Amino acid sequence: MKHSTNQQTRGGRGPARRIGRSLALVLPVVLVLSGTLAVTRVNWSGNPSNSVLAASDATLSDAKAPAARTAQDVLRDQLLTELQEKNPGVALTHLQEAVNDRPSLAKHCVSIARALGRAAVRVYGPTGAQSYARPVCDTSFATGVAAAHS
Repeated sequence: MKHSTNQQTRGGRGPARRIGRSLALVLPVVLVLSGTLAVTRVNWSGNPSNSVLAASDATLSDAKAPAARTAQDVLRDQLLTELQEKNPGVALTHLQEAVNDRPSLAKHCVSIARALGRAAVRVYGPTGAQSYARPVCDTSFATGVAAAHS
């Protein structure tokens, strides 16, 4: 019994072999390029405003629900409002109470107190704002007053 052999496929010149060779050359290039593009689009800085992916995620989340605000942002806004409606002393007292009640806010106390100091200078002037200074968050309020005055 004699087997017939196709010389075209036996010699490695068939269509499957050509497709395989083409994929063997093209596939690694495609994988390297797609991996490089993926790495360049990752937000390595930690700042979501610089990230292409974060921007697209924010677009989707804005359509669904308003952006969630952090506890320190909410506290800062409340204290700034209180500073304008009452006085910086009341705002500083409430800042100290908030940090005592929620120790996780302690790492944000300095920035909040400085913001209060800068706002107090805008509302009360440098001398009036300085009169409210007290040792809340390592005198950061006074630092904010001095920074806004200079």
